[in-house]
Order: sequence, then structure tokens, then C-alpha cells
Amino acid sequence: MINRVVLVGRLTRDPELRVSQNNVSVTTFNLAVNRPFMGQNGERGADFINCVTFRKQAENVNQYVKKGSLVGIDGRIQTRNYENKDGQRVYVTEVVCDSVQFLEPKGQQGSNQSQSNYNSADNYANAYGGGGAAGGAASFGNQSTGSRPAQSSQGQNRAEENPFANADGPVDISDDDLPF
Repeated sequence: MINRVVLVGRLTRDPELRVSQNNVSVTTFNLAVNRPFMGQNGERGADFINCVTFRKQAENVNQYVKKGSLVGIDGRIQTRNYENKDGQRVYVTEVVCDSVQFLEPKGQQGSNQSQSNYNSADNYANAYGGGGAAGGAASFGNQSTGSRPAQSSQGQNRAEENPFANADGPVDISDDDLPF
């Protein structure tokens, strides 16, 4: 069986750090994750997902992220239940984070998308492998669609350097001429 969760989103509130009865640090936070499609009203929906981290990672999350911070998490879904003060059974579903990646530089944390256009379709594609050549954390929504530089004359010269640019049909290359 596979129980794996990978999410990229922003914290909806500051993380809450507690220490358990066994002296283990536990941090909980809520992550807003945009849906990849538009609703009937033209707005993008979001899911609000409860997350929990333990030990040193819990302390780091509590110290370095805050409401609005962009993070990537890798973890698993866990369902648990307990009895509250009123004697009622409460069921909780949450993501237990194995890894939390801080996806913004320290100075930009919590800038609420003024520096990164997290909602753009291009960045969604980059975050999920649909585009971009950077890879790694840089592809998780830290690129702004509006901040791309205009194509320079250097990019136009590339077409002139391509020996196959004016080919009218398929290029016939034997397997022996390929470098791989």
C-alpha cells in the first residue's frame, strides 16, 4: 500500500508548537493549497489541510515559518480519534510531515505572493513537472510569470545558428552519427 502526500501551499496561520507528555516537540499548522482548476465563478478553489511535524523539524517550522509562508511538504495521511472534554469522539485527519521545505528566501517569507505569482498556471505546471528547466525547490512557484525578461537578440541569433532551421522535411541522420 502507498500513503504518500506531496503539497505546496501557504500557511493560513502561524504554526503552534506544543511539547507532548513524552517531551516530544509537536508543531501543527494549516496549509492552503490551490486547486488546479477554476470553479464556475472563474475563481480558483483551495483546500485547507491540517499538518503536523515532530521533534527538531517541529522546532524549525515553528521558528522559521509564519502565516503566509510558502512551504512544500512530503508526508503521509493519518487519521486518529480521541475523546474531548465533553465525552464526544473526535476524528482528525492530518498530514504527518516527513519533510518540510521552506520555499522562500528568509526576507520574502510571508510576502503573500507580492514577489511570487503562486496562482499562475505556468507556476502550477512548473511545480508539478509540466515545465521549467530549473528543477528542485526553485520550480515550486518561486518564479513570477510577469518577471521573465524579454527575449534578447541573443535568443534570435540561435535560430540563425541552427543548421536545420530551413529544412523542408524530416532530417535524415543515421544511427551511427548520433552521440548516444
